[in-house]
Amino acid sequence: MLNAETLDEIARKIGKAIEASPAKDLEKNVRAMLQSNLARLDLVTRDEFALQTHLLLRTREKLEAMEARVAELEARRPKARGAD
Repeated sequence: MLNAETLDEIARKIGKAIEASPAKDLEKNVRAMLQSNLARLDLVTRDEFALQTHLLLRTREKLEAMEARVAELEARRPKARGAD
């Protein structure tokens, strides 16, 4: 039966084998290539996106408040004669 110590030893051996194999180099090369290509794209960070989402929400709230205020003022305004 396999115990935790045996499993740890197997995991260490597999890790060492992967580090010494071309697979590790391949992983590093693919990661570097992806990072290079993604850096050239016009992307925003998660933080920038969250900030813009927050600003949009605040702007939308202000717009809705202004629309309600305009509707209230228009409702109070006396109707012009002959205007439809």
